[in-house]
Amino acid sequence: MMQTKITLFLVGLLLLSSCKLKTTDGSKSDQKFIDEEYQLVWSDEFDYSGLPDSTKWIYDTEGNDAGWGNQEAQYYTVAKKENAWVENGVLNITALKEQVKGKEYTSARLNSKETWLHGRIEVRAKLPKGRGTWSAIWMMPKDWTFNDGGWPRIGEIDIMEHVGHNLGTIHASAHSKDYQWQKDTQQTNTIQLPNVDEKFHSYILEWTPEIMKAYVDDQLYFEYKNEGLGLSKWPYIKPFYLILNLAVGGAWGGVEGIDDSAFPQTMEIDYVRIYQKK
Repeated sequence: MMQTKITLFLVGLLLLSSCKLKTTDGSKSDQKFIDEEYQLVWSDEFDYSGLPDSTKWIYDTEGNDAGWGNQEAQYYTVAKKENAWVENGVLNITALKEQVKGKEYTSARLNSKETWLHGRIEVRAKLPKGRGTWSAIWMMPKDWTFNDGGWPRIGEIDIMEHVGHNLGTIHASAHSKDYQWQKDTQQTNTIQLPNVDEKFHSYILEWTPEIMKAYVDDQLYFEYKNEGLGLSKWPYIKPFYLILNLAVGGAWGGVEGIDDSAFPQTMEIDYVRIYQKK
């Protein structure tokens, strides 16, 4: 009987340890937010191998011909493992230097099938470097597609943007009719992370009806409060879906050109977790 109890105890310790494996390297988010206030409502731990889970993700390719409105140089592919592949507990989104349908590069853009109104969105990632890369973790409104237009009136939430020619500068932003980057009026801020391409960090958005907050790990660096002045400033009143993508070039990513010798480049995603208040 004693031996059985010891065996069960050791098994329990192993299970507990395995549950904590993906919260190391400085992220205290699980201990801080999985409490009486928040609950996990959706996640992808990437604890499988192969293409991204088709029950959770779709490939977005609608803007390929138009350069996604930013004169981007990549062609986003569908179910091509060289561009999006899960292995060793990590989703790899890889940009390659190769010609496809008039574009000089390929990559992947994944949209979540689920949408959420408010909550805590946490994506743990290691970012690419290389001049010309433009990696992003961001959100757009439910049922919106590139061909629908209406940007920026419909709203956009950028949890993390990073361009390779400015290695280590992380941006969080909110775009709307009155607050947009073309007018240099977007709600935004930055934080410096010198090891973004070497270490996983948790890129986090906390979104309520009153405020948006962005963190890297546990460090708050962006806040945008709802001013109560209508949809032109706060259109974030409907569910949004999550986007993971690695672009090449474009109006921002390619402002200092593209270093072809730097490719391939990969954004690695350790996990995606969505929490909402109970």
